[in-house]
Amino acid sequence: MSKLEAFLAGDRLDDVALFLTHEYLDSQGKLPNLGEEVENGYVLVVDGDDGRRAFAAGTGMDAMEFAQQATGNKSHVERDLGGGECPDSAPDENHQTRFIFAFAEEQNDGVGGLYERGDVVHAYAHCTCGTDYSDRWVVGAEDETGVQPGEDEPAEAN
Repeated sequence: MSKLEAFLAGDRLDDVALFLTHEYLDSQGKLPNLGEEVENGYVLVVDGDDGRRAFAAGTGMDAMEFAQQATGNKSHVERDLGGGECPDSAPDENHQTRFIFAFAEEQNDGVGGLYERGDVVHAYAHCTCGTDYSDRWVVGAEDETGVQPGEDEPAEAN
């Protein structure tokens, strides 16, 4: 099982995942092309502290500030962390996810909601247009939770 597969299965709760496009890596040159290649770039799964530092080095942004900023804007993030759907895109526009920062939280019955259903992946994305957005889903219930493709509200809200 790759690091990315283990992360997405909820088996690497102390790690973070970072997606960067091929173009972003080439233009920034601050993160090596390590990790798992996905269709539009690379996903790196690294220790949480190292990952937050790598995110800051690669994007110039603090990871947790970015996450807070993106939280209020919900849209679909691909479950392999290889892209997403910008909530500000129109049908005739070409919006591409530039980077994603993700982490997972352990199941927590005391918190309720999604957290009592299982481990939850939180994903925060940045589009080439400058829009930040977020998604979260329960590991093992990806089609039942989070924002689904083509939607703008989390499935569990319906």
